Amino acid sequence: MRQNEIPQSERSDIWAERISKSHTRLGDSRGLALEGKLTRMVGLTLEAVGCRAAIGGQCEVIGSDNRSIEAEVVGFSGESLYLMPTGDIQGLEQGARVVPTGRVCEAAVSDYLLGRVIDGAGMPLDGKGPIHTDARLPLTGKTFNPLARSPIREPLDVGVRAINALLSVGRGQRLGLFSGSGVGKSVLLGMMTKYTDADITVVALIGERGREVKEFVENILGEDGMARAVVVAVPADHPPLRRMHGAMLATSIAEYFRDKGLKVLLLMDSLTRFAQAQREIALAIHEPPATKGYPPSVFAKLPQLVERAGNGDHGGGSITAFYTVLTEGDDQNDPIADAARAILDGHIVLSRKLAERGHYPAIDIEASISRAMNDITSHEHQDAARSFKQLYSIYQQNRDLINVGAYEKGSDESIDAAIDAIPLLDEFLRQQMRNSVPLAQSMQDLLTLFPPMTEMTVT
Repeated sequence: MRQNEIPQSERSDIWAERISKSHTRLGDSRGLALEGKLTRMVGLTLEAVGCRAAIGGQCEVIGSDNRSIEAEVVGFSGESLYLMPTGDIQGLEQGARVVPTGRVCEAAVSDYLLGRVIDGAGMPLDGKGPIHTDARLPLTGKTFNPLARSPIREPLDVGVRAINALLSVGRGQRLGLFSGSGVGKSVLLGMMTKYTDADITVVALIGERGREVKEFVENILGEDGMARAVVVAVPADHPPLRRMHGAMLATSIAEYFRDKGLKVLLLMDSLTRFAQAQREIALAIHEPPATKGYPPSVFAKLPQLVERAGNGDHGGGSITAFYTVLTEGDDQNDPIADAARAILDGHIVLSRKLAERGHYPAIDIEASISRAMNDITSHEHQDAARSFKQLYSIYQQNRDLINVGAYEKGSDESIDAAIDAIPLLDEFLRQQMRNSVPLAQSMQDLLTLFPPMTEMTVT
């Protein structure tokens, strides 16, 4: 039947139904997609006009071949949106469609992540098939009331004698591992991964060499370690936004297990690459640099990431976090290193001079500190650690005089004591990678060198 043959009353009903459907659709923003178009691309920054989206919102950039690329809104200026892709942009052309999805990036989490290696988007890299997830968490985490956090009161065994005895770590503490390249950072990180007493280990390999991922999984974690671990790997050849998402995803996964009351160890290698990824994004959208090429947003993002770790506010769960920090040219005053020291609960510095002498782990005891140590150790332990550091520091300060023979024995009692003790101190600080020294053994070894009530007074 043609439309002009439909009775007037029925035609009115049809139009009323169509208008009602249109009205319903207009009221549901999810049914509308105001498309824009790609007008400019410089480096990795995409500029779009004709559409609106919130900061952090996801968009799809669709090329002429209908290939879709995910991008995230990182800024805007006037009518233009600045987007940063999370994947390969090869083949994009001017005028490509930009479609806001109305979604934001989330972390898909579940217990099925254990034993798996995933990328910054949560997709599996290990060829073991898809991962079933039953919960989604915000990638940016949640804000804690600082008064609701449980205090750090329980020591954590990391299996490294120098750290257990002299730089004691508390459960829920956040420490930085500071070093230049080739000083043994990855080796020490691997030792703590294998020997730390934790229910779950979350490893984030951010912006490092791609070959290190398989080596870390097979050589350091092994089958036993992977059974209780999740590895998030985003090598250096991934876009900067994906690298940042990888660090945030690993933290969200750690938060998921912490909220279940578990004791989580979070290892992130490295915090510096996270900061450099944010620098790339900020400079690409014309944010002015502030300190040695780092824009202000970099120093705002660091505490937002680090503060998510620590003890929870309920259930007894905790995230103890170790973040590696690369010091360019062994400069401990590098802007990122300086900012990290201010927001972390302690720092362990690795010395190139010690590494060159074959001293491993190459921990510079004089430059390292654990801010939670006094809250989790006994007075006897603190006294013994203080005596150890005093003798060690005296020897290091006079090392050149002693080595060239300019110091005469008997001139200073404290230097004489340091010279006699240094072989035992060096032996205490050295440890083979394959050997674990538990916390109780570390304490016993320290108190053997410096028994209680016999602390030496050093002038």
